[in-house]
Amino acid sequence: MLNLPDLRPNLTSGAQVMQTDEGIWHLEIPPGPKGHYRLAQLDDYSTLPRRAFPWRPPEAGGALTMSLRARASARNLPGTWGFGLWNDPFNLSLGLGGASRRFPALPNTAWFFFASPPNYLSFRDDLPAQGALAATFQSPSLPIPALVAASPLLTFFFWSPTARLLRRLARRLIHQDAAVLSHDPTDWHTYSLEWRKTGVLFRVDEATVFETPTTPNGPLSLVLWIDNQYAALPPRGRLAFGFLPNPEPAWIEIDHLVMSAKTLIENDAVRY
Repeated sequence: MLNLPDLRPNLTSGAQVMQTDEGIWHLEIPPGPKGHYRLAQLDDYSTLPRRAFPWRPPEAGGALTMSLRARASARNLPGTWGFGLWNDPFNLSLGLGGASRRFPALPNTAWFFFASPPNYLSFRDDLPAQGALAATFQSPSLPIPALVAASPLLTFFFWSPTARLLRRLARRLIHQDAAVLSHDPTDWHTYSLEWRKTGVLFRVDEATVFETPTTPNGPLSLVLWIDNQYAALPPRGRLAFGFLPNPEPAWIEIDHLVMSAKTLIENDAVRY
């Protein structure tokens, strides 16, 4: 049986998450200048340690599917937005504000990811790094002492010569795959991803848009968000990140969110 985790809002700087009379989740960030972080997010992991994230890798022959309908307020929203499964790899939570104590980790994701320039989120030169993407990351789970010992290396990402070297080294540890999507995200579309032991299948309006054998390691959590953030590690540059201006309110809407699991003996589903 699938349990139904709580979806909790995560908001900054006047952002809002609400349900309309039609039962649609509306996530919106207000207009604002660069340099200030604006985030509207729904997730099911804020109070959990990473080991207790609710979604587990499917057994051989089974699949875990996330499906929903969504639309956005514009084709090219400043920052990032999307929905899917991830391990919240980059958040440093020390138990403040009721959050669980959580240290950074290597990324494991399967999601629909929309990123405006100057975002550049790929360690590989042959994969798309911005725009509308179906994407996955697969990384090993390293012990916290190893991650702490390696943390001084992060400073070298801000110097172009060493950033290029570390980017090549990261490709050996972090596997990824991605494909560009061509539909208009301002219209309502049905999105689904099917997480299997052997890979991930992405569909838009029931048509397969991407299939990859690069499948994340779990456990993972569910996240739906919109923000004005960017991060970039281009092939010939150094690491850069910051917060973009958005002169108009930016929003996404989510409907018919369902998590379903298929095993060799049963099918089950929960609807948010």
